[in-house]
Amino acid sequence: MDAQNQTTEFILLGLSDKPELRTPLFVLFLAMYLLTVTGNLLTVAAIQSDDRLVHTPMYFFLSCLSSVDVGFTSVIVPTMLLSLCSRYGQGGTISYTGCLTQMYFFLALGNMDSYLLAAMAIDRYVAICDPLHYATVMSHRLCLLLLAGSCLVSHLHSLLQTVLVSYLTFCASNRIPHFFCDIQPLLKLSCTDTSVNELVGMTETLAVIMTPFLTIMISYIRILVTVLRVPSVSGKLKAFSTCGSHLTVVTLFYGSIIWVYFRPLSDYTAVKDRVAAVVYTVITPMLNPFIYSLRNSDMHRALKKVVGRRRS
Repeated sequence: MDAQNQTTEFILLGLSDKPELRTPLFVLFLAMYLLTVTGNLLTVAAIQSDDRLVHTPMYFFLSCLSSVDVGFTSVIVPTMLLSLCSRYGQGGTISYTGCLTQMYFFLALGNMDSYLLAAMAIDRYVAICDPLHYATVMSHRLCLLLLAGSCLVSHLHSLLQTVLVSYLTFCASNRIPHFFCDIQPLLKLSCTDTSVNELVGMTETLAVIMTPFLTIMISYIRILVTVLRVPSVSGKLKAFSTCGSHLTVVTLFYGSIIWVYFRPLSDYTAVKDRVAAVVYTVITPMLNPFIYSLRNSDMHRALKKVVGRRRS
């Protein structure tokens, strides 16, 4: 890394280059951010307030997922909001160190999301395909091990990616066509060879992201085979209803991630990728509490308990 040519700060160009859209976008994303934080913290509070839910694996992972989503969104949205009201009219500045720090936590927390979704898929698989041994298999010890594994893999992956980017030189431009520091736009800005980063991206990153995705797919294939063997229609619907919320979140999360990260760098387009990034960084974390609580009587009861305590 050539210190003489290395930029000291970046300009995040944000979501739009039209100044007249800054205020509406600021209001919209501020409201979405507050809704995301409130909804996920309420989910955590509701689960922690109920002794039965807090010791149920599905709700244990949901509580972890909601906590991670608060951090994940908080890494991205405040920077986005600052860029929308910056003096540049279409973006804001972020220091070189701040950019790498944001990228580190974005990758770590984003990957933790995917591994927690995989853990929840394993929980649904055991609950539906092996209900008699559910309590034995999905022990609290296994849940803690899955959580610890999610943290370890995610942070090691994030550390590797951040270190590789730190060796790049940015001497041509410091204007990032995005609303946060992500790998793809940074690679496009670099004036040094990025072949190692691209190779790691298509090997190690592919393995890290596809491992939980394949775990989810295999779990649901097994679930589908088991459910199709259930003779009654009502039994099939009941089994599928326990998976609907999780499948919805997985589709939103992985659909947008695959669109952004598993294409050649030459195919990178800033506008389309910003739209896809909004889905997995803002919309999915905001919708998670509603998706998991909408038709869940246990969560309804726990939420009423929390709200009732605050009112009294």
